[in-house]
Amino acid sequence: MAKKLTELTWEEFQGFDVYEKGACLRLERPHVFHTLVAQQFDRRFLDELCELTTTIRTIAKDKEGMLFLKGLLAHKRAMLYFSQPSSRTFLSFSAACQILGIDTEEVRDTAVSSEFKGETQEDSVRTFSSYFDLIIMRSKVAGLAERMAWVLSNSDRPVPIINGGSGRDQHPTQSLLDIYTLQRSFEDRGGIDGKQIVFVGDLLRGRTVRSLATLLMQYRDVDQVFVAPRQLQLGEDIQKLLSKGGVNFSLTDDFDSAVLEADAVYMTRVQDEWDDETGDSRKIDTSRYHFTAAHLDMLKPGAIVMHPFPRRKEIAVEVDNDPRAMYWRQMRNGMWTRSALMAVTFGVDREIASQL
Repeated sequence: MAKKLTELTWEEFQGFDVYEKGACLRLERPHVFHTLVAQQFDRRFLDELCELTTTIRTIAKDKEGMLFLKGLLAHKRAMLYFSQPSSRTFLSFSAACQILGIDTEEVRDTAVSSEFKGETQEDSVRTFSSYFDLIIMRSKVAGLAERMAWVLSNSDRPVPIINGGSGRDQHPTQSLLDIYTLQRSFEDRGGIDGKQIVFVGDLLRGRTVRSLATLLMQYRDVDQVFVAPRQLQLGEDIQKLLSKGGVNFSLTDDFDSAVLEADAVYMTRVQDEWDDETGDSRKIDTSRYHFTAAHLDMLKPGAIVMHPFPRRKEIAVEVDNDPRAMYWRQMRNGMWTRSALMAVTFGVDREIASQL
């Protein structure tokens, strides 16, 4: 039986697989407290969060509604602790905080923090928890958000942590906004159930793919296709999770054939920031995996193209103005989805829902 973080040692929690961790996190609050892994969300939560996201968007369409939203959490403060470079995710969270009236501060360069003097990241986060009511973290260190969530849950200042990207493993809020984008795109076609989602690019190291692929397991009869050169194909760990969950998935290097059958094409760039001395992924020829204007003729009329950004050459700019190019809307959806997540975290979701 799952236990709360306050009932576990760090060694016990660290030793769990992602689904066991997710089960523990679901016990923290009626909805959500820490947001650490995609596996902590079930179908009911996803449906409710998507509905709440749309409600917030609707309320925010006029001045009166926006003033209402801004008054909900004007007494809260958030620290944006982004020790890994980011622009979209950082600005998305910042804008989401503004929607709900949350004051923010930031640390984006550890060279101007006490870490430059040798302070550990753990001590930095404990310090932040003294001043702020929420910590939003992005780090290249895998598992750091989990470690700090356990530390704070077992402290006298149990401040919630939202994982804004952790190592190569998890990007749970990106997967939430991706789910919302898919749901909105297919709302007149039965939603996400029964669709074919095609992932393309660096699937081995892309944490957005890892998070979304496992989250799609909450939906019925979703066919997942992973298109990549051999060196960048989906890792065995995620393949095992999908197999264990009974997911229908396939691996291929035939991009054109996959596009023909896709309901959604999820493009990604080469994640060469994770290269080490053993290899240079920039030398891998990925030109066969670029979405060009010619692929629009292959794509179904009701299908969509997504990308978590930043992009390089994976999607030709000529594709941008096609109505099936959903990545700019996907980016904007992140702001609304993250505001909905924070509303749930601080327990004002019912107050928002009562406005419609």
